[in-house]
Amino acid sequence: MISMKSGSVYRSEDYNRIAGAIAFMRQHHLNQPDLATVAQHIGLSEYHFQRLFTQWAGISPKRFLQYLTVEYAKSKINQTKSLLDLTLDVGLSSPGRLHDLFVNLEAMSPGEFKAGGAGLQIRYGIHETLFGKSLIATTARGVCNLYFLDATDEQIAQQILRRSWSNAKLIQDQQATQPLHKLIFDTATFTDQKPLTLLVKGTNFQIQVWRALLKVPFGGITTYQTIAETINRPTAARAVGNAVGNNPIAYLIPCHRVIRESGELGGYRWGLERKTVILGWEASRQICET
Repeated sequence: MISMKSGSVYRSEDYNRIAGAIAFMRQHHLNQPDLATVAQHIGLSEYHFQRLFTQWAGISPKRFLQYLTVEYAKSKINQTKSLLDLTLDVGLSSPGRLHDLFVNLEAMSPGEFKAGGAGLQIRYGIHETLFGKSLIATTARGVCNLYFLDATDEQIAQQILRRSWSNAKLIQDQQATQPLHKLIFDTATFTDQKPLTLLVKGTNFQIQVWRALLKVPFGGITTYQTIAETINRPTAARAVGNAVGNNPIAYLIPCHRVIRESGELGGYRWGLERKTVILGWEASRQICET
């Protein structure tokens, strides 16, 4: 089963059941569905659903339900606004430390951007994670892509990478990406280390937005407008939304933490259900770590 405290084993069927349960709870949260109703929806007994969900989230489904409301989202928006310009004080035992303390972003030069990855050797692998299967790609200079995959995407992983890196040499190498997968998704393995470097290819504006996203703390929520103001482009909220949607490194550059001013989740490149799952999990981990 999934456990973030004692070493992690991830299974697609577990993620699919959790995602289905969360989507159902979010859709019906006004009716406060009970344990039996949600368990029946995903085809598990009450006992097995409660056990699986609590192992995954660290809290009960009932308590998790509060994190799926617009009211909760609005409260987190207001709280996060006051944190964006502060130095983050994240305890080393926190699952957010990889994001908030151990990620550096390196942008490609305009010439490298134009060359489409010519001269780069990119190694990639597909891995099970808490949030479904992921495609992780890395170069000698850092992680260059992290995509969440649907079942059909697994068959065209190299084509997905080729769209961004038309001239790079692509090598499927599960052994090369396994340590990164463990580092990123298994908080039990975190140790003091040099920052994890991300190598990104984007316009100057996109790079600004992605750097701003790295300031949004673990468990925090912000808005497109706040990000626009953070980069001193207060009238560019729509363009910020486009840049957020083009983020090439899921989870590590936390575009999932950006929602609408209304408190609605908005869109997500890797699916709204997955965004809901990640946000809810981060909120629940804050409670578990306190």
